[in-house]
Amino acid sequence: MTRYAMLDVCSVREGGSVAESLANSVALAQHAEQWGYSRFWLAEHHNFTGIASAATSLVIGHVAAATTSIRVGAGGIMLPNHAPLIIAEQFGTLEALYPGRIDLGLGRAPGTDQLTVNALRRNLDGDVNQFPRDVVELIQFLDDPEPGQAVVATPGAGSRVPVWILGSSLFGAQLAAALGLPFGFASHFAPAQLSEAIQLYRQRFSPSKWLDAPYVLAGFNVIAADSNDEAEFLASSMRRAFVNLTMGKPGKLQPPSADLQHSLNARDQMMLSQIMACSAVGDRDTVAQKLSTFIDDTGVDEIIFSGQVYDLQARLRSFELAAEAMQSL
Repeated sequence: MTRYAMLDVCSVREGGSVAESLANSVALAQHAEQWGYSRFWLAEHHNFTGIASAATSLVIGHVAAATTSIRVGAGGIMLPNHAPLIIAEQFGTLEALYPGRIDLGLGRAPGTDQLTVNALRRNLDGDVNQFPRDVVELIQFLDDPEPGQAVVATPGAGSRVPVWILGSSLFGAQLAAALGLPFGFASHFAPAQLSEAIQLYRQRFSPSKWLDAPYVLAGFNVIAADSNDEAEFLASSMRRAFVNLTMGKPGKLQPPSADLQHSLNARDQMMLSQIMACSAVGDRDTVAQKLSTFIDDTGVDEIIFSGQVYDLQARLRSFELAAEAMQSL
């Protein structure tokens, strides 16, 4: 059976708080553990009032401390924002605290706007074009130290935290294949090159000491409820978030609205159909049918679900139904 995971951005809802969002993430992870999810990942974003996972390593530790068996990790760390040594030390520490449960997904996008990039990097030495070299350096810090190695990540050295390459284009697929690493594709918001990226990754994959055969994880939006109408209503919050983001006006997650679809112009509707091409909105049977088609079409090894729902109980129910849908396939 295809494995299934959960991606969380610690959504801050309108009328809510960062503290509430972090508590909700813990509740999500604890339930995900009960429902058979393989891993719970958190994403790095900066200068977003509606996302509370900017200090990703800290939130990973917070969630891992509140769970017992589910893998917890980054989906992902935007490596150009950080020195590889710092990330090796952070994730080496997490691995020491929660052995065998930590994942490190790496992306090359900044996860924010250019002004915030400048504030993050300060000296501007961070460069997305250095991403492959930075990945290799980070992996070396997490591996066993070489004799006489001058700089050793402590903690980190010898931890061999599993490293994933994440991306939404062919670049990440090629890099993951060349390094023999698992590959995660961000099809939950940028699905256009999913099929081509998977094909390229599998064709060019070189086995490594980290991975014998290609392994593909793909993002998938899911909003599930006990009826199709309820799911469509709940999904309006996520759809509004996508529209606001493309307009350059990200903000806190808004309550669902029955009038959203009628208020969207043709451009917004087309944009949503493209962004949400890898999505399922509906009851358990509807979600299961769409998931079955997606798995048959892509052959992915694992699906990672994303889905922003305003109300916590409704969101918990959505991911519970998604798990039931996967178990029924």
